[in-house]
Amino acid sequence: MFKHNFLSYGLKVSAQSIWEILYFPLWWYTVGFWRFVLKVFNFWRNQQASLGFWVWLKNIFVPMYGQTDFAGRSISFIIRLVQIIYRGLGMIVVLILGLVAIVLWLLFPPALLIAIIWQFL
Repeated sequence: MFKHNFLSYGLKVSAQSIWEILYFPLWWYTVGFWRFVLKVFNFWRNQQASLGFWVWLKNIFVPMYGQTDFAGRSISFIIRLVQIIYRGLGMIVVLILGLVAIVLWLLFPPALLIAIIWQFL
């Protein structure tokens, strides 16, 4: 005798679909949110490594090309200061974009629900 048929598989698929629909908001605001925050943090850390902000900041008083005279030190300091300012602004922009992405992640399901309800009214 068959243990499974169209009806039993249909009930299993229906039950699983209902469970996933009910579980989705819980997942979105717990596990999904935590994973997204970690991805944003890793993106920010990779951008920092790409820009090398802390390397420039650490070496601000080190003369470039080994020129230890006054002119070499002053030019190196000015160039590195300008680099630190622009790279710092870039890091702030990346940080703001990451925070905006996190806020959008939190606001997306309610906005979607409001848009769906709005279409029916």
